[in-house]
Amino acid sequence: MTTTPLTASPIVACGAEEIRALAGTDLGASRWVEVTQDRIDTFAAATGDHQWIHVDVARAASGPFGRTIAHGYLTLSLVVPLFAELLELRGGTMTLNYGLNKVRFPAPVPAGGRIRLRGQVLAVTELTGGVELTIDFIVEAEGQTKPACVAQAVYRHIA
Repeated sequence: MTTTPLTASPIVACGAEEIRALAGTDLGASRWVEVTQDRIDTFAAATGDHQWIHVDVARAASGPFGRTIAHGYLTLSLVVPLFAELLELRGGTMTLNYGLNKVRFPAPVPAGGRIRLRGQVLAVTELTGGVELTIDFIVEAEGQTKPACVAQAVYRHIA
């Protein structure tokens, strides 16, 4: 993964009170990250998804996208490291990825293309022993009008 330096530090929230105050907060954008063919091939090997539009460079050149594209789930998986650039939660025992409410892949990420993550805290709700955050994510693909991925993630921060 080729990276460029961060332009800002993540937002840091310490404890339940500061985390509750995040509701409605725009978390900004991560750095741009290149999605290389090597990363796509590694993901294909790890998941067993060797569809030609992802791994066959010669065939994909004459396919619908003009070159290979990243797997949608690869794009989604990159939300994890990019989210760490947007928000850091402190003051608890752990933060768990509780799941996703909705995921869509409106546009492909071409091999060699760059993506970045934007996030907004939609809601923070109380749980016994912690809080739950619902966060809207948009994975932007550089030079494209449509996002590569839109997802609503749910995290649980345990006190």
